[in-house]
Amino acid sequence: MFLTLMLVTFLIAGATATVVALLFNQPVKKILDRLVSEELSATWKRYILFAVYIVGISGGVRVWDLEKYVTPRANDGSLIALTFDRWVLEIYKTVIGTLQSVAWMLLVFFLFALLAYVVVRGFELRRIKSGSEQTV
Repeated sequence: MFLTLMLVTFLIAGATATVVALLFNQPVKKILDRLVSEELSATWKRYILFAVYIVGISGGVRVWDLEKYVTPRANDGSLIALTFDRWVLEIYKTVIGTLQSVAWMLLVFFLFALLAYVVVRGFELRRIKSGSEQTV
C-alpha cells in the first residue's frame, strides 16, 4: 500500500508540474527571448521547464513525510493505517506541495528576469541617448 501511495503521489506531482510547465511555457519563452539571444533562449527555456519538473516533483513527493506509514510509532509500535481519508489528505498535500514549490521557483526566476530586464533596458537607453548625441 505504501509503494502505491508513493507512486500515486509521484504521478500526481508530475502531472501537476506538467500543467504548470504548459501554462508558463510561453511567458518564460517571451521573457528569455527578450533577455538573451535566440540561440540561448531555447536552451534556457528548456532548463527552466526541467527545473519546474524537478522542483515540483520534489516538493510534491515528501518522502520524509511518507515515512510515517512505514515507521512504527514510538509509543505502541503500530503503523499508521492508510485509510481513504489519509489518501485524500496525501493527494491534497501532493498537489499543494507541488504548486507551492513551483510557485517559489518561478517567483525567483521572474524576479531575476525583472532585474535583468531593467539592466538590459538601461543599457539600451544609454546606447540610444549616446547615439543621438553623436548625430547632433
